[in-house]
Amino acid sequence: MKKQNNRNLIHISFDVGLLLKGFNALLEIIGGIALVFLSPSRMNQLTTLVSGKELAEDPTDWLMNYLVNFGHTFSISAQQFTMFYLLSHGTVKMVIILLLWKKKLWAYPLSVVMLIVFIVYQLYHYTSSHSVMLLLLTLLDIAMIVLTVLEYRQMKLEKQ
Repeated sequence: MKKQNNRNLIHISFDVGLLLKGFNALLEIIGGIALVFLSPSRMNQLTTLVSGKELAEDPTDWLMNYLVNFGHTFSISAQQFTMFYLLSHGTVKMVIILLLWKKKLWAYPLSVVMLIVFIVYQLYHYTSSHSVMLLLLTLLDIAMIVLTVLEYRQMKLEKQ
């Protein structure tokens, strides 16, 4: 009974992880498309619009100061990198998630390999960006690797 409960918990956790990763992939694709239209000058206008009133009320607001700083450092190369990263990462994840959702056995090892590639790239990019978001995505990817391996083992046992 306890073994069955553990299997159910792993399966439910895996499905929830797939939903979270799917939502994240969708947001990445939307964000990548949005970046096509967001030039550095538009980014500065947007950050000024969003932060102006808040910083007038509280000049020490860390989030608004972060947005202003981000707007000033947002370059064409940053735009292109982020657009490429979001579109490619989101699209690959979405395809893999759909394959996993359809329970294609060969997609489980592929998913693990792709997540490892993304983790290596995210950690590499983290060394220059120090983006907390990259660390959070990396932690979610690590959790998904563990859940994917556990789910894959269970799927193989059920196929026998």
